[in-house]
Amino acid sequence: MKTLALWLAMIPTNALAFTHHAPDNSGLFVWIFLGFCAAIIVAQLVPAILMFVGMMKGMFGKEIVSKN
Repeated sequence: MKTLALWLAMIPTNALAFTHHAPDNSGLFVWIFLGFCAAIIVAQLVPAILMFVGMMKGMFGKEIVSKN
């Protein structure tokens, strides 16, 4: 029973003893956070580009209103 308790106590400590870190010490959660930030920026960039294209078409496109 003591051996089982010892093994169960060592499992989390072995997982936290990982020593091969990236040179900038960024872990998995840092990369997940940066990916989430990039997804937010891309999600806001797509409608902005579509609106810009629409404004350019409105400024330089053919006139839609008839002059009757």
